[in-house]
Amino acid sequence: MHIKITADSTCDLSRELLDQYQIEILPLYVVKDGVSYRDGLEITPQDIFAFVAQGNDPCKTAAVSVADYTACFSRLSAQYDAVIHVNISAEFSSCYQNASLAAQQFSNVYAVDSRSLSTGSGHMVLEAAKLVEQGLAAEEIVCRLQDLAGRVEASFVIDSLEYLHKGGRCSSLAAMGANLLHLKPCIEVVDGRMKVGKKYRGSFEKCLLSYVEERLKGREDLLDERIFVTHTPCDPKTVEAVKKSVKRYGRFNRILETEAGCTVSSHCGPNTLGILFIRK
Repeated sequence: MHIKITADSTCDLSRELLDQYQIEILPLYVVKDGVSYRDGLEITPQDIFAFVAQGNDPCKTAAVSVADYTACFSRLSAQYDAVIHVNISAEFSSCYQNASLAAQQFSNVYAVDSRSLSTGSGHMVLEAAKLVEQGLAAEEIVCRLQDLAGRVEASFVIDSLEYLHKGGRCSSLAAMGANLLHLKPCIEVVDGRMKVGKKYRGSFEKCLLSYVEERLKGREDLLDERIFVTHTPCDPKTVEAVKKSVKRYGRFNRILETEAGCTVSSHCGPNTLGILFIRK
């Protein structure tokens, strides 16, 4: 079958990977100073950071509309035997709901809830592309992706709670306490929802190295094909230290470094880094 894979811009895959697997991206919207911009096309994380640095509150994000999905699916469904779209978790956004409504208008379009975000959903996009190459039918690919959704581990360590605080997602007291105690919280995706996990203490790099060790050391239950190291702007030396730690504790064929897009950036700010991988 001739199947097209599409995804929300929140999958945070690099342009190289998108081009390699011919994946089409539908951008979410980022609202800055009352104006909506298309994620990755009309606004970048650097634009968001510059805006906040001027004393403004972080930008808001908005879902891809039903109309946007319908326009894309209408065009692609006529060109391909099937279209499979991978969404950010339905718990984070109405993208999946909107994509499902649009998909109902076509007999050969399928919307899949990744139950994840960033390159957690990016893993599912790449797995979908691999299954297409193997010649599987669309229905079988969708079933396998739904099973895979529960086996993706996605988490990030955040250097500062400033963006979460300004965005109304944590209290002033929590942000002040974290700063005073040099705490770096780990944000985890569990059952499609975001929760605060362990709070690390110390420098950002020290916390990241502890985080990598705890996530990977002694793990025999992980698929070894790839792991993502996904981050907002960080010191390149820190990123390299993380990748070396991943090599030390993990046995992955590929360590793929990607930059987080506007969604993670607008909520978490600079100096946010995560490792994202799949269990067997």
